[in-house]
Amino acid sequence: MSNRGGLLLVVSSPSGAGKTTLSRRLLGAHGDLHFSVSYTTRARRRGEQDAVDYHFVNDAEFDRMIENDAFAEWCVVHGRRYGTAVETIAAALASGQQVLLDIDYQGAEKLAEQLPAEARLVYILPPSLEILEQRLRARGTDSQAVIEQRLAKAREELRHYRLYHYLVMNNQIDEAFAELDAIYQYERSLVLHTPDADAVSELARSCRCENRAGLAEEVLRGASGEYLSL
Repeated sequence: MSNRGGLLLVVSSPSGAGKTTLSRRLLGAHGDLHFSVSYTTRARRRGEQDAVDYHFVNDAEFDRMIENDAFAEWCVVHGRRYGTAVETIAAALASGQQVLLDIDYQGAEKLAEQLPAEARLVYILPPSLEILEQRLRARGTDSQAVIEQRLAKAREELRHYRLYHYLVMNNQIDEAFAELDAIYQYERSLVLHTPDADAVSELARSCRCENRAGLAEEVLRGASGEYLSL
């Protein structure tokens, strides 16, 4: 029987792979799932709200929080710092909440090391790096230099897919959401010791990393056939 106090569902992906869209949809579908608002030193983008999308802080405040051991994890992404507050995680686990965290592989690895019983890691795969590039260009918000930076970062992140418990490929958004939703329902049932539908459990287990590693390797090889994995 699990001794988990709550579920920390960690969702990661390269920029442009659909992590934000899938996470928001999952939060909308489950009222018992709460979003962990991270701290960041990056500038607020149009439409973002402080304490809703992120806690936007300056470098001095972030430094102060590091000095006070206020972060369960923090890392640098695209030159800006992001962190998850210890207080946020502690409060959620103490009340037995189910929490969704939107963090990159560096933070995911740290949380998995600190809270192996509670943290379940899901990585959203793009169908290919070529399609990922198309999606980044279609957004029309980034310069060529930024797009190239994001693609280089995507290759780096993808090499760490083995850190994750589950892999979901976002080729069709509805199919990807069905898999993420099944993973959440399955893991929640383990925390709450409640039975789940056989179809849900089967779909969730089919997404386990050991069953999906081949998909990740195909993305890493790329259209050129060059092998990019570790």
